Amino acid sequence: MSFWRDKRVVVTGGAGFLGSFVVEKLRERGCREVFVPRSREHDLREREVIRRLLRETRPDVIIHLAARVGGIGANRAHPAEFFYDNLMMGVQLMHESWRAGVEKFVAVGTVCAYPKFTPVPFKEEDFWNGYPEETNAPYGLAKKMLLVQAQAYRQQYGFNAIYLLPVNLYGPRDNFDLETSHVIPALIRKCVEAKEQGQSQIEVWGTGSPTREFLYVEDAAEGILLATERYNGAEPVNLGSGQEISIKELVALIARLTGFAGQITWDTTKPDGQPRRRLDTRRAEEYFGFKAQTPLEEGLRRTIDWYLETRSRLGT
Repeated sequence: MSFWRDKRVVVTGGAGFLGSFVVEKLRERGCREVFVPRSREHDLREREVIRRLLRETRPDVIIHLAARVGGIGANRAHPAEFFYDNLMMGVQLMHESWRAGVEKFVAVGTVCAYPKFTPVPFKEEDFWNGYPEETNAPYGLAKKMLLVQAQAYRQQYGFNAIYLLPVNLYGPRDNFDLETSHVIPALIRKCVEAKEQGQSQIEVWGTGSPTREFLYVEDAAEGILLATERYNGAEPVNLGSGQEISIKELVALIARLTGFAGQITWDTTKPDGQPRRRLDTRRAEEYFGFKAQTPLEEGLRRTIDWYLETRSRLGT
């Protein structure tokens, strides 16, 4: 609590899915000065906008969560934008933060930056041993450059920038737009709507054989703040649950939790993405005491409940 009491903090992406939980937890910890730049007023791809933001807010800490993100379909449709927007936001923000004398910069990367065939569980020391999975590579590489920059600025300038690698996130307030959402919200929406409309089947991309690890969004927010408080090193650190599930098992679980009893059909003409994903999470526990608390089934129940309640409230 004392760490945050007199800190001015900028949380880019603080109005988004993960960022909204980070901001809530900051306020719970007693942080009185939290500034959340909104994209309509602060286009973080523009250097002068970043400089103005830093002059106006004079932050001690920046937690950089803002990103252009999406599922496999969105990444395939917009690879140039996913590369350019994420690279320009991160690189310029970190550079200008160093120039402005910001005390600490927390760069949040992505599991998509890991090589396609990383040995499981993914260890941080394997981060550079290959090229990312092709459908996510432009996005993953843009975010990966923030680690290069953080380490270079630490080495040359003594700038305290840390780099975290969260696995796939899910939870309340996620994006449920089928065109741009990730796998869990997309599956929840498909199952709920199919059940309501009396459909006998839903279609899912790929073969169902890849595995994924998922981290509940509130756990991820807690991990980011623990790292901000306690970690000041150059090495990247994974944030995950350490639990792996196949897409086929995930679909069956979500169907059961939503009450959809129809058939699952697989569109095998669509890509699977990375074959397997599970992180080695020991470094986070050792360096700053983070361990995920929310079991997958419990997190899915909360996410489904939130989605159903929100749809009912908004009349959608």
